[in-house]
Amino acid sequence: MKPRHLIALLAFVAPPALAQDLTPTDTARVDAIVGDVLAKTGVPSASIAIVRDGKIVLAKAYGKQSETLATPDAARPYQIASISKQFTATAILLLADEGKLSLDDNVAKWVPGITDGDRITIRQLLSHTSGLQDYWPQDYSFAAMAKPVTPQGILDHWAKKPLDFAPGTQWQYSNTGYVVAGLIVEKAAGKPLLAYLQDKVFKPLGMKAIDQDKAIGPAFPQGYGRYALGPVRPEKPAASGWLYAAGELSMSAADLAKWDIARIDRTVLTRADWTTQETPIKLTDGTDTHYGLGVFSGLQNGRPYVEHSGEAVGFISENIVFPQDKAAFVVLTNSWSAGAASQIASKLALTFLPALANAPATGDDAQAAAKARQVFDQLRAGTVDRAMLTDDANYYFTPTAIADYRASLAPLGEPQSFAQAGKTSLRGGYVIRGFAIKYPDRTLRLSTFFDPATGKIEQFLVTPSGQ
Repeated sequence: MKPRHLIALLAFVAPPALAQDLTPTDTARVDAIVGDVLAKTGVPSASIAIVRDGKIVLAKAYGKQSETLATPDAARPYQIASISKQFTATAILLLADEGKLSLDDNVAKWVPGITDGDRITIRQLLSHTSGLQDYWPQDYSFAAMAKPVTPQGILDHWAKKPLDFAPGTQWQYSNTGYVVAGLIVEKAAGKPLLAYLQDKVFKPLGMKAIDQDKAIGPAFPQGYGRYALGPVRPEKPAASGWLYAAGELSMSAADLAKWDIARIDRTVLTRADWTTQETPIKLTDGTDTHYGLGVFSGLQNGRPYVEHSGEAVGFISENIVFPQDKAAFVVLTNSWSAGAASQIASKLALTFLPALANAPATGDDAQAAAKARQVFDQLRAGTVDRAMLTDDANYYFTPTAIADYRASLAPLGEPQSFAQAGKTSLRGGYVIRGFAIKYPDRTLRLSTFFDPATGKIEQFLVTPSGQ
């Protein structure tokens, strides 16, 4: 359920002005963008929706949605994972309007047994400033996810650990905080989270949303993955319960676009609630987190945006709204082996909006880069020093995974460059770094998580780039 940031991908382009309807030329451009990124990344399918002038002007699916579905259908629901967080936050805002809770209530008032629950507020849960350790920072399934879990089971394992930091002093993405928030919604509302959202949000907007644990089987899009540049393989879904309030929803791109239109038009919620959700929280030292309550928000070239992505087992999604332009771009994909969703969304935004500039990210760690390069070279040779990996990473690197890494990477030879791309960050107790691996005809991406206590690698994922 890790968010994949879209905005860093945007660059200068000179697109046409906005208009309500897509022309045949516009549609052809969209088809070309989606087709090109899917081909370059190996992602089987994408389902998209485009909002212009506050209306859905295109909803279309592309590619292979599963092993059993013969043709793509834009009405089929994809798992939207962490994009669900803004709906959990919305439930909290609505309950606050009903006088059933306050954003500044302490967690201990609602959910007992949480570490320092008397110091953590609901607002801090929703803004990822609580200090609760993330239970799923990895971009792969760890061993425990093969067995069903309950929200309380997640909290018993992760929310009773010492906090990663004092509440309000740092920003660190935490799915755990949203599990706590979901339980608070259910206690305050007196009904399940999804049932409350159905009554208050989905039915009024004409949206169809279902529990992602039930969006599995031959009638639904299937998740895929691959090891490095190896074969694209169907993924085994996580057992039930793992996403809950942190990412439990499945819906079509068009249904998610209806929510984006509600954001643009300021319906369902009060204007004050929309503003509260979209206003970035500041830390105790005044630092801007660029994250509100369930959404990232900021300015691109003076243009406000609200954005979130999502990752479930075998699925990555991207949703970005430009409220002042009455525009939104939804991209749902059924593979977590590449960032195709964010790449497609950024290209669509640049096609239909004026140029959006972003300062390049910075950051470097020579020692981590050297270790990452060492493991990369080992995998190219078909081996890995397991002493350099954590137990979770060793679970991920099965003989099949190592064979796919070797078969797909060895023929590429030596990369032209291997360098950190973007800033070093923290999540789930790990130090996160991304790397760009460049060859004459392609660029690969590498996502690494390092355990700061041991120096071992928790995550090492090579994926193709659509650039």
